[in-house]
Amino acid sequence: MVLDGDLSMLNRRIKRHQLPCFLQVSNRYTGKTLGFLGNISEEGLMLISDLPLLVGAVFALSLQVPGDESGRRTLDVSARCLWSHEDETPGHFDSGFSLEIAPTEYFELIEALKYYFSFYAVEASA
Repeated sequence: MVLDGDLSMLNRRIKRHQLPCFLQVSNRYTGKTLGFLGNISEEGLMLISDLPLLVGAVFALSLQVPGDESGRRTLDVSARCLWSHEDETPGHFDSGFSLEIAPTEYFELIEALKYYFSFYAVEASA
Protein backbone atom coordinates (compact mmCIF):
# COMPACT_ATOMS: atom_id res chain seq x y z
CA MET A 1 0.00 0.00 0.00
CA VAL A 2 1.33 3.43 -0.97
CA LEU A 3 0.45 6.43 1.19
CA ASP A 4 0.21 9.97 -0.21
CA GLY A 5 3.55 10.93 1.35
CA ASP A 6 5.23 7.84 -0.08
CA LEU A 7 3.81 8.56 -3.53
CA SER A 8 5.24 12.09 -3.60
CA MET A 9 8.68 10.70 -2.70
CA LEU A 10 8.37 8.15 -5.51
CA ASN A 11 7.42 10.88 -7.99
CA ARG A 12 10.54 12.90 -7.13
CA ARG A 13 12.76 9.95 -8.01
CA ILE A 14 11.43 9.74 -11.55
CA LYS A 15 13.34 12.04 -13.85
CA ARG A 16 11.00 14.07 -16.03
CA HIS A 17 11.74 14.68 -19.69
CA GLN A 18 10.38 17.60 -21.68
CA LEU A 19 10.36 17.51 -25.46
CA PRO A 20 12.26 20.56 -26.72
CA CYS A 21 10.19 20.59 -29.91
CA PHE A 22 7.75 18.63 -32.02
CA LEU A 23 9.25 16.46 -34.73
CA GLN A 24 8.21 18.23 -37.94
CA VAL A 25 7.40 16.24 -41.08
CA SER A 26 7.61 17.84 -44.52
CA ASN A 27 7.08 16.92 -48.15
CA ARG A 28 10.60 15.99 -49.32
CA TYR A 29 10.14 17.57 -52.76
CA THR A 30 8.33 20.82 -51.91
CA GLY A 31 9.68 21.40 -48.40
CA LYS A 32 6.12 22.23 -47.27
CA THR A 33 5.29 21.14 -43.73
CA LEU A 34 2.69 18.36 -43.70
CA GLY A 35 2.43 18.06 -39.92
CA PHE A 36 4.11 16.62 -36.87
CA LEU A 37 5.03 13.11 -35.83
CA GLY A 38 2.36 11.56 -33.60
CA ASN A 39 4.03 8.18 -33.13
CA ILE A 40 6.58 5.99 -34.82
CA SER A 41 7.42 2.30 -35.17
CA GLU A 42 9.55 0.00 -37.28
CA GLU A 43 6.58 -0.51 -39.63
CA GLY A 44 5.33 3.06 -39.95
CA LEU A 45 4.29 6.31 -38.34
CA MET A 46 1.34 8.51 -37.53
CA LEU A 47 1.25 12.10 -38.67
CA ILE A 48 -0.81 14.87 -37.04
CA SER A 49 -1.76 17.53 -39.57
CA ASP A 50 -4.14 20.42 -40.22
CA LEU A 51 -5.68 18.69 -43.26
CA PRO A 52 -6.64 15.10 -44.10
CA LEU A 53 -4.15 13.29 -46.35
CA LEU A 54 -4.81 11.22 -49.45
CA VAL A 55 -5.30 7.57 -48.47
CA GLY A 56 -3.44 5.11 -50.72
CA ALA A 57 -0.85 7.64 -51.88
CA VAL A 58 2.88 7.15 -51.30
CA PHE A 59 4.41 10.24 -49.69
CA ALA A 60 8.06 11.31 -49.86
CA LEU A 61 8.52 12.52 -46.28
CA SER A 62 11.33 14.39 -44.54
CA LEU A 63 11.44 14.06 -40.75
CA GLN A 64 13.22 16.95 -39.02
CA VAL A 65 15.03 15.50 -36.00
CA PRO A 66 17.52 17.00 -33.55
CA GLY A 67 21.13 16.50 -34.61
CA ASP A 68 24.34 16.61 -32.62
CA GLU A 69 26.23 19.90 -32.49
CA SER A 70 25.04 20.89 -35.96
CA GLY A 71 21.42 21.39 -34.90
CA ARG A 72 18.78 19.59 -36.95
CA ARG A 73 19.12 16.77 -39.44
CA THR A 74 16.67 15.34 -41.94
CA LEU A 75 15.60 11.72 -42.37
CA ASP A 76 13.99 10.98 -45.73
CA VAL A 77 11.45 8.15 -45.88
CA SER A 78 8.78 6.98 -48.30
CA ALA A 79 5.51 5.86 -46.74
CA ARG A 80 2.01 4.93 -47.90
CA CYS A 81 -0.98 6.60 -46.23
CA LEU A 82 -3.28 3.82 -44.98
CA TRP A 83 -5.90 5.94 -43.25
CA SER A 84 -6.71 9.55 -42.35
CA HIS A 85 -9.40 10.82 -40.00
CA GLU A 86 -10.25 13.81 -37.85
CA ASP A 87 -8.55 13.92 -34.46
CA GLU A 88 -10.39 14.56 -31.20
CA THR A 89 -8.85 18.03 -31.31
CA PRO A 90 -10.88 20.18 -33.71
CA GLY A 91 -8.95 21.22 -36.81
CA HIS A 92 -6.44 18.37 -36.60
CA PHE A 93 -6.22 15.10 -38.50
CA ASP A 94 -4.38 11.86 -37.76
CA SER A 95 -2.98 9.83 -40.66
CA GLY A 96 -1.41 6.39 -40.45
CA PHE A 97 1.48 5.45 -42.75
CA SER A 98 3.09 2.16 -43.67
CA LEU A 99 6.83 2.45 -44.26
CA GLU A 100 8.00 1.76 -47.83
CA ILE A 101 11.65 2.95 -47.81
CA ALA A 102 13.70 4.25 -44.86
CA PRO A 103 17.39 4.77 -44.06
CA THR A 104 19.15 3.06 -41.15
CA GLU A 105 18.95 6.34 -39.21
CA TYR A 106 15.15 5.98 -39.08
CA PHE A 107 15.47 2.80 -37.02
CA GLU A 108 18.15 4.45 -34.85
CA LEU A 109 15.67 7.27 -34.16
CA ILE A 110 13.10 4.71 -32.98
CA GLU A 111 15.62 3.18 -30.56
CA ALA A 112 16.64 6.63 -29.30
CA LEU A 113 12.99 7.56 -28.66
CA LYS A 114 12.34 4.26 -26.85
CA TYR A 115 15.30 4.96 -24.58
CA TYR A 116 14.29 8.61 -24.06
CA PHE A 117 10.76 7.72 -22.97
CA SER A 118 11.65 4.71 -20.80
CA PHE A 119 11.86 4.71 -17.04
CA TYR A 120 15.11 3.51 -15.60
CA ALA A 121 16.04 3.13 -11.95
CA VAL A 122 17.49 6.33 -10.58
CA GLU A 123 19.59 6.47 -7.44
CA ALA A 124 17.75 8.14 -4.59
CA SER A 125 19.21 11.31 -3.14
CA ALA A 126 18.99 12.36 0.47
